[in-house]
Amino acid sequence: MTMNRIVVRSLQRYWRMSRAMTLGAQGAVIDQHGQFLLVRHTYQPGWHFPGGGVEKGETIEQTMRREMLEEAGVIVTGKPELFGVYSNFKAFPGDHVALFVVRSWTQPRIPPRNAEIAEQRFFAHDAMPENLNPPTSRRIIEILGQKEISADW
Repeated sequence: MTMNRIVVRSLQRYWRMSRAMTLGAQGAVIDQHGQFLLVRHTYQPGWHFPGGGVEKGETIEQTMRREMLEEAGVIVTGKPELFGVYSNFKAFPGDHVALFVVRSWTQPRIPPRNAEIAEQRFFAHDAMPENLNPPTSRRIIEILGQKEISADW
């Protein structure tokens, strides 16, 4: 287990003990060809939407915008669509995830690999990576209108 993973797990345990609820924000960035931007973290398996935890004093939209820039070099230029708020009780009994759909954006630079993000790429909805995170896969199907929106992440 890497030092980064140990730190992340320790912080998650602290948050779970100190907060009744945790809230995260993620963004489904879609390009002009209908492809989805996904990131692969260094500390957890699979491909995910960029995103992270809401910090004190931040709105969920501010969190999503910050995480898009930090993880993928994406600047959200228009008003993102709040697609859904999901319970993520498998991760933690009080965890929730807000998902935004982002169609108006720029990416002036692609950040290099770092301690948190191993890789980022755009994928067509019918050519997703084999190790796509299952909740991310379900959200893509919902965004495409092929399945009703679930309450659970």
